[in-house]
Amino acid sequence: MTVTPAQLRALAGRADALTAEVRDLLRGAPPGTPEHDHLAAARQAAGLLSRGAEDLRLAAGELARLHVQPCGMPWGVCPEHGNTLSSRAGISTCRVCRREWSGDRLGRPCEEPVTWKVVDRVGTETRMCDGHVLGARAAVAGATFIRLEEAGAHQ
Repeated sequence: MTVTPAQLRALAGRADALTAEVRDLLRGAPPGTPEHDHLAAARQAAGLLSRGAEDLRLAAGELARLHVQPCGMPWGVCPEHGNTLSSRAGISTCRVCRREWSGDRLGRPCEEPVTWKVVDRVGTETRMCDGHVLGARAAVAGATFIRLEEAGAHQ
């Protein structure tokens, strides 16, 4: 069986729901009632469920990064602002946010994760990162842009 990030996120959601249900039940036994003192294990279980949900989300993120396909467009971009890089003396800098990367990011294939499927008018499909999609939206008239997570995770 293959484990997917979506499965882990779904389990985290179920753990969150159980945490909320246990905490709702515990509110029915406020401090000072006879039941309150005997529900310490249930309070502990709610905390463990909550931590388990967070651990499942962390595992989902780690698994997603393991299988990330790099964009691979022939030049790098700022992941947040797109084609806004300049490169000098071995440092690439975004002209908008001033974020810096060591090396000539412009001169190497993009290593950002693929997050979009872009289909042009004739049906050619290209997978791109967020930064490259910013430029493609302006340059490719009539294309369809599909966020991969919306289409069922990185298909």
